[in-house]
Amino acid sequence: MSQTETGNELYFDDSFMESLMSNDSIGKFIEQGEAFRTLMAYYKCAIMEIETKFNVLNEDFSAEYDRNPIETVKTRLKTPESIIEKLHRKGLPFSAESIEDNLNDIAGIRVVCAFPEDIYLLSECLLQQDDIRLIKKKDYIANPKPNGYRSLHLIVEVPIFLHNEKRYMKVEVQLRTIAMDFWASLEHQIYYKKGHNAEELRNELKSCAEISAALDLRMQNIRAQLDEEVWEDE
Repeated sequence: MSQTETGNELYFDDSFMESLMSNDSIGKFIEQGEAFRTLMAYYKCAIMEIETKFNVLNEDFSAEYDRNPIETVKTRLKTPESIIEKLHRKGLPFSAESIEDNLNDIAGIRVVCAFPEDIYLLSECLLQQDDIRLIKKKDYIANPKPNGYRSLHLIVEVPIFLHNEKRYMKVEVQLRTIAMDFWASLEHQIYYKKGHNAEELRNELKSCAEISAALDLRMQNIRAQLDEEVWEDE
């Protein structure tokens, strides 16, 4: 099975589609259309909850310290096609219950910061909130992936308050610097282009990731020096 991704659109080869359509469980998935739509609405609510928490933190730091640790916040909800493909690949049943129990990345939010230390500051502030449950944490900044990828990944549960119940929903949170985000975006565009020596390209991309990480630390040190000068002037 092969799959390519362009923007938010997914394209699958004929063998995958034939396998998918011949799978009896897909009928059950389609039958649960209303349950699926309701679940997606719940995930949207969870995204809004987490996004609001980060916006509040950003405003708090702005008021207290006259600086904004967050540059941008991006959100996304996994497409139905991508959800179906992932369930199929993992050999999981096609149902709303299966999605909620087994997939952690349906709802996603990416927080882009100027400096590495802001990533850890914001993640700590988020996880200290008493309604947030940490499910999983992967620090690809302290331990980069082999290709050079750096980011802090959190899987958290956040409550959404419905008209008749409180329900905890999972959200994947990615925190990275501007440089990390820029590298990851270009890596995805460049790596899958044809006509390149794969090994040479991997080495070059990893080198670029290391340069970006070094730049992050140098800029962070410059900010620290400027902050010290401000304190001395006061």
